[in-house]
Amino acid sequence: MTAAAMWYESKRLGLGAEYLAAIDEAFERIVEGPLAWPVWQPGRPYRRYVVRRFPFVVFFTASADAITVMAVAHAKRRPGYWLDR
Repeated sequence: MTAAAMWYESKRLGLGAEYLAAIDEAFERIVEGPLAWPVWQPGRPYRRYVVRRFPFVVFFTASADAITVMAVAHAKRRPGYWLDR
């Protein structure tokens, strides 16, 4: 996320902060209703939230007592590139 924010900031002053605000909004919406977001692929435990305005997807798991963000992944890259990290 930091690298992406720095890249956006290098393109336009303030755009990096707007990106981080969009990610924060995504986290807030996930916390409000984690089960509202679709399962990414059948057989995988990950749900996905598509970030507004920026080409990123938040992948996370949700249980009764925790939400775990697995990746904030660029949507234009190979699907699942983050699984091996």
